[in-house]
Order: sequence, then C-alpha cells, then structure tokens
Amino acid sequence: MDDAAVDNEILELSRQLLDSIDQGDWQTYTSLCAPTLSCFEPEACGSLVEGMPFHETYFINRSEGGFRRSTISLPHVRRMGDSVVVAYTRLLQTVSPEGEHISTSCNETRVWTRIEGQWQHVHFHRSAI
Repeated sequence: MDDAAVDNEILELSRQLLDSIDQGDWQTYTSLCAPTLSCFEPEACGSLVEGMPFHETYFINRSEGGFRRSTISLPHVRRMGDSVVVAYTRLLQTVSPEGEHISTSCNETRVWTRIEGQWQHVHFHRSAI
C-alpha cells in the first residue's frame, strides 16, 4: 500500500473512532482499539490510563440525546514502520440543553499499529487548547 493510501486509511479510521465516541457506540470503539489502549487525557487528571474500562465508563454513563459532532482539522500523519501517528486539532460541536450551539477544540495525537494485519488504536494524548 502506498504512503497516500495509508494516510487516507488512518484518517478514515480516526474519523470512525471519533464518530463512535460522538454516537456512544462502544462496539465500534472497541473494534478499533487494542485492549491495552493507553492514554493521557484531561479526564485522567495527569495519569497514564491503560486498558478499556476507564473509557467504557464514559460510554455507559453517557446521557442520551444531544447533538455532538467532531471534525478533524489540519491533520498531520507520520508513518513509522508498522505504526502511524496522526496529530490534529479536534473541533467539537455540541448543543446545550437550552439549544445554544457550542464549539470547543482540543489537540489530539493518536497512535495506530498493525496487529495481526489490522490497524488498532493503541495510544492517544488529548489536551485542551
């Protein structure tokens, strides 16, 4: 597979991952992530989190309804053997219970690795701007 095709595949998988988060789709999220997924994110309060249970909590306890859409802005893809790092600004659009449209952003870096011939999301770092 050529470099441009890998870049496009990783960006598409990253979009699918964000869509699964926005839609509360735990099944798709787990199909894209390695069981040993690790991360640094604001919800982890500066700690390295490993495994899926921490993330599952947010899917299980998610409030129903409400509009939520993520957009990947200015992505940068870097291939490193069987791993790929994609960094971007994530724009998040939501609507408050009062109907107010709210846009926020954060920076994300995600690492994808080929495991048994399939791309798996293995690590991410998310920080607010």
